[in-house]
Amino acid sequence: MADQASILHADLDSFYASVEQRDDPGLRGRPVLVGGGVVLAASYEAKAFGVRTPMGIAQAMALCPGAIVVPPRMHAYSAASRAVFDVFHDTTPLVEGISIDEAFLEVGGLQRIMGTPTAIATRLRAEVRERTGLPITVGVARTKFLAKVASAVGKPDGLLVVAPGEELAFLHPLPIERLWGVGPVTSGKLREHQIHTVGHVARLGEAALVAMLGGGAGRHLHALAHNHDPRRVKVGHRRGSIGAQSALGRRDHPFTEVDATLAALVDRVTRRMRSAGRAGRTVTLRLRFGDFTRVTRSRSLLKATTQTRTVLETARALLITAWPLIQDRGITLVGVAVGNLDTDGGIQLELPFDNPHDDGLDTALDAVRDRFGSSSVTRAASLGRHLNPSVPILPD
Repeated sequence: MADQASILHADLDSFYASVEQRDDPGLRGRPVLVGGGVVLAASYEAKAFGVRTPMGIAQAMALCPGAIVVPPRMHAYSAASRAVFDVFHDTTPLVEGISIDEAFLEVGGLQRIMGTPTAIATRLRAEVRERTGLPITVGVARTKFLAKVASAVGKPDGLLVVAPGEELAFLHPLPIERLWGVGPVTSGKLREHQIHTVGHVARLGEAALVAMLGGGAGRHLHALAHNHDPRRVKVGHRRGSIGAQSALGRRDHPFTEVDATLAALVDRVTRRMRSAGRAGRTVTLRLRFGDFTRVTRSRSLLKATTQTRTVLETARALLITAWPLIQDRGITLVGVAVGNLDTDGGIQLELPFDNPHDDGLDTALDAVRDRFGSSSVTRAASLGRHLNPSVPILPD
């Protein structure tokens, strides 16, 4: 672990809602919900009433009757993200983007020319506000884990520095949900054993945690509870998968509707793959149900591909297999990702060669969408439908 708290976790505050409030002065200071069937983002004015993501819009409006609902504008969020990341890269060359609205920055080697990490973080927040008009919270610590926790505790629009020697005093009083990997299931198991804070976890032996949660989870939480996180800020690494997902809302959805949404997502994903020059071999279907539980189903192809038809056929087969489960539990989100991406964009063809007409059609459609916009060509089944991405995705 470094002697200096030099890792910054910079996280935009209620990103989608903040962009809407920035662009429409009439929304400033008012409760704003971004979404359609579900809340994709809520302003802090709405969060004060108990609104959370991914809550259904009807439930959110019941909690906050005066809220203003606006549809998502993904192009505006992508443009804002690029502007913010320009500020990050102007601050330090060591930037690791982890989503559309957050990143880790390493500033330990900049003290002689830019000042202390705290001074750099202060200047970063001011520059983001000045150049993009958006609020951002920054956490500063010696580890990535603790920097991220600090930014979460410091929200909204704050700066929280965890000094060396004070890490455990800061960390241990926090609730167990602040530990990476502690979701509702793990939280429930820990609280059943009267384990409510990070300090309680730290006082347990690793063997006890392993017996309670399993080997991987037990060792992971034991390390984090003692602020053991050797990971450094990574620069220039290529993502292992490309995906997209859409919230569907809390109501019954016929197969034709879910299938049409899946097809539109596959169109988006394979277009991004071709643009990045990356072929993939593993197709993963992601589903979220009405009780907020999730499942994934995946299938690997014999060879890497960027073809829309091949990816869609595979994803559709996974959807058909999972449909009985969907009918039983209700679906609120569908997503698709292609993983096992190649590193150089090369695609190894096998005999018989792929149908050249598929590649030609994909290329032609990409050219039309690049020139006239992504909505200029769409599937008939997608007419009148709008994709609602529910999790920010870092732009390529």
